[in-house]
Amino acid sequence: MDERIRLDIADGIARLRLARAAARNAVDLPLCLELRAAFEEIDADESVRVVLMSGEGPVFCAGADLKERVGKDASWVRRRRVASFAAYAAIEACRRPVVALVHGAVVGSGGEITLAADFAIAAEGTTFRFPEPHWGTIGATQRLPRAIGPRRAKELLFTNRPLDAAEARELGLVVRVVPSEELTEVGLETARSIAKAPPGAIALTKRAVDLGGETDLDRGIRIEMAAIEQNLDTGDWRAGLDRFRGRSATPEETE
Repeated sequence: MDERIRLDIADGIARLRLARAAARNAVDLPLCLELRAAFEEIDADESVRVVLMSGEGPVFCAGADLKERVGKDASWVRRRRVASFAAYAAIEACRRPVVALVHGAVVGSGGEITLAADFAIAAEGTTFRFPEPHWGTIGATQRLPRAIGPRRAKELLFTNRPLDAAEARELGLVVRVVPSEELTEVGLETARSIAKAPPGAIALTKRAVDLGGETDLDRGIRIEMAAIEQNLDTGDWRAGLDRFRGRSATPEETE
């Protein structure tokens, strides 16, 4: 069976690519399983500082591969959906920052993958659609409303209206829109910037933001304080201070 995921790790950057270009990177069961396994491998590799996730071919991901469901019963479809949820959860739970680089069409499951990343950068010309109800199925009902609000999510799900890259940025689906020819390099520059930071501080920051978003401000401050205490124990803060002093020390700072 052809591999659905390609993973390369070098210089602290894991570059993960959806590799079903001939099928427009449509998500099928093998891709779900490979995606989950790839993120388990990434999480086990202490050299990794950041993950760049992209798609090969003309589109990032054209959604679920509906062809694989032909002749299957409801039980099989249920197991297939559970496998996709596990894959998205593995992306979201990754200890390292995950940056999605999207281009072309981002449809259905492609949107779920994008939303499971910590943030996304889009090429000009990228379009988003969330057509699940129009395909007679259910999807994108949890991450999408959390990203853009329930009313906007309902409008997109109910109508199957496409979003261009500029509107996707306005809604918060992506954080930047760049020329297509610059997407890879902008992604690498972003990854290199993240990789410079102490990995423990980045991991704790990611966890604090994620957990804090699930509760109120008072409990969120407690979560941040717990992260600060853990960071003090690791000593990362001293290394960060040493780097700062070495780069931009003033006479007052060096005394």
